[in-house]
This record gives sequence, structure tokens and C-alpha cells, in this order.
Amino acid sequence: MEYLLDTHTLLWALGEPEKLGASVRRILESEERVLLSPVSAFEIAQKHRVGKMPEAEALVDNYDEVIAPFRFTELPLRQGAALFAGKLQWSHRDPFDRMLAAQAYLANATLMTNDRVFQQLPWLRTIWD
Repeated sequence: MEYLLDTHTLLWALGEPEKLGASVRRILESEERVLLSPVSAFEIAQKHRVGKMPEAEALVDNYDEVIAPFRFTELPLRQGAALFAGKLQWSHRDPFDRMLAAQAYLANATLMTNDRVFQQLPWLRTIWD
């Protein structure tokens, strides 16, 4: 099975692992394949740039080095996922969440998230505890 990190899951894994659900911690400590989307990098950089995430400066400036110890596999952002996210009949308007949901679904991956908004998508597998 493959897993895709939601952005908050990545941030907590990097700086506040005690906030992670038990299942997520176990998976991150295992040999399971964990995917990381460039959408999360964009979300972190965007929120840092507009002042919503000032604490992320070191992460934004040294992203590759900071995430390297985790051995995540990058999940490329493909046109099909972008189109799927854009066409998605879902009232949730957050473009980052829409892209991550589309990527997880099309990659047949389980989204590692504590965000309940994804429960509105019955076809999307999620995991936390």
C-alpha cells in the first residue's frame, strides 16, 4: 500500500511528531512507501510568503535537506490530477486539498490526514489513528 502525506501531516512529522496519529507514526517509522506531493511544498511556500506561516522559513529555504531523512517518494503532479481536482464536484474550495485528494485517488494511495473535510469524499481512503 502507498500513502500520501497531507501538508499538515508533513509539518507535524518534521516538527511536532507527537501530534501525529498512532497509525501515521507507525507507517512513517516503517518501510512503507510514503509519497510527498509538490503541492505541499507550494502550500508551505505560499503560506510562508503571505505571512500565515512565518515559522516555515527554514523549511522553505532548505526543503530538500529537511525532508531528506524521511526518504519520501515524490509524487509528480500530472495534468490528469490537475484536471480531476478542477472538475471535482466538492464544495470545499481549498485548491491544495483538492489537488492532494485528486493525487491520492489517482495514485491509489491512502491520504494521511487528520482533516475531516476529506471525509466528504467517500471514494478517498484516509488514515490517521
